[in-house]
Amino acid sequence: MSVWPQFYDPLGNIYVSALVAAVPALLLLVLIAGFNVRIHLAALVALGACLTLAIGLYHMPVAYAAAATVYGAGYGLFPIGWLVVNIIFVYQLTVQRGLFDVLRRSLARVAPDPRIQVILIAFAFGSFLEGMSGFGAPVAITAAILIQLRFPPLQASGLALVANTAPVAFGSLGIPLTTLQQVTDLDIRALSATVGALLVPFAFSIPFLIVIMLAGWRGLLGIWPAALVAGLFYTIPQFLIATYHGPWLAAPVAGLSCIFALVVLLRVWRPRELYRFDEEGNLTTGIEPRAATGSTDSARRIFEAWLPWGILTILILIWGVPLFQAALDKAFPAEFNMPWLHKLIRRMPPVDLANAAPIKAIFKFHILSATGTSIFVASLLVGLTTGYSPREWLKLFFETVWRIRLSLLTMAAMLALGNVTRYSGTDGTLGLALSHTGSFYPFFGTLLGWLGAAITGSDTSTNVLFGSLQKITAQQIGVSAVLMCAANTCGGVMGKMVSSQSIVVASTATNWYGHEGRILRYVFLTSIILASLMGILVYLAAYFAPFTALVTK
Repeated sequence: MSVWPQFYDPLGNIYVSALVAAVPALLLLVLIAGFNVRIHLAALVALGACLTLAIGLYHMPVAYAAAATVYGAGYGLFPIGWLVVNIIFVYQLTVQRGLFDVLRRSLARVAPDPRIQVILIAFAFGSFLEGMSGFGAPVAITAAILIQLRFPPLQASGLALVANTAPVAFGSLGIPLTTLQQVTDLDIRALSATVGALLVPFAFSIPFLIVIMLAGWRGLLGIWPAALVAGLFYTIPQFLIATYHGPWLAAPVAGLSCIFALVVLLRVWRPRELYRFDEEGNLTTGIEPRAATGSTDSARRIFEAWLPWGILTILILIWGVPLFQAALDKAFPAEFNMPWLHKLIRRMPPVDLANAAPIKAIFKFHILSATGTSIFVASLLVGLTTGYSPREWLKLFFETVWRIRLSLLTMAAMLALGNVTRYSGTDGTLGLALSHTGSFYPFFGTLLGWLGAAITGSDTSTNVLFGSLQKITAQQIGVSAVLMCAANTCGGVMGKMVSSQSIVVASTATNWYGHEGRILRYVFLTSIILASLMGILVYLAAYFAPFTALVTK
């Protein structure tokens, strides 16, 4: 089959073409946030619109469009869907045995105030998980824990998404930046150091922001020492490791540092006035009796409640070791080239270089090394340690799959949409429109990264989509290519929280499927503001001292 060259201006005006190319994404947002259409239906409608544009306007061969759809849907089910199924399954195993209630009470003893709980769990523990695994696991796990701490579903989902902002660029042992290096051939340590520097004010401010979103400015005043300690003990390690070591350990080490610092602080300091959730889910002042007097659970029962999550964390850590992953992949090397897609589509200038190789489409069914498999193994061990019979375990597993069937459909449809967008070239149209902004490109190039993550749900995918375009455009307008590629990553960090994929993971983890529109409205303005502030910082770093010192040469 012949190689199909993409083209990016089917209507003869790049801005008009970009407006039309944005229709599927805009349609998805309007249906979810404006009309409260169920997200799986909205995703299917947006996918249909994207396919119509790809085939009808961009003249993408039908077979290639169909293959891109299947390829994306397959990725939505594996590894992402596989991960979410097993996270929810472990959660259900603990709920059925009453262990999550014990976990909630023990957490309330350590951090009896929801304002501190959201920092400790969503920000600190979530950052550690993001650094080790990523791919939705941190949001799913932390949102599930918050819901059991009596956080309302909207706050549990939304705050887990916002808290996940800080470590995303260094997630999964630095995969977004190592992928960016492969796409652009820029120095990995220069990229890591620049991203680390750009993220300093944002990573530091996230603990304050999530408390304000939860309890307002007055609520922040009562626990500001915890937010300050969390911000400092996360941001400083992340910056230092990203600058002097590289992207691989920045997020997990920073997350562990933050957890340790908060636990030490809580041994010597407590807020004067405790907050709690009332029966209606409203945050009020007052001391919850059990939180004030201590848990009545035995030490053995508390150990049993924490054991499943300890098993889960240890296995995720083991699975995250590159040598262990490589050994598993070697034992089961399941990869195949996607028919009618692999190396049959070529990106063209100015989106990519004139001699760029055709786009690869390799489906990697690495079932053994997938993070979801580590969680599946954890579910087996949790079942054994909590007294489930094989029949009970299997019954609950299939009940979990059935419960989240619509979430799995949504993930498949959303990843199909992202892949059709990529392989048809509509993403290139959007990127080129933003690249025509001249000296303001550092600001709008950052928003391009935001757009990529909002569409694909992945900072890594954003770098694959737009990394080369960012480098080429930066060289054309005379700004640092390292800065603009780092800006692509940092913009993507801010966009991930509004991606449909991330929102579905959060709504599924909190058993609030069908309310994705409310979650999107809850986090959308925050996402836009953070992305715009990042764009301003990148603009300053491109042209004005002392901000230019943020860029590592």
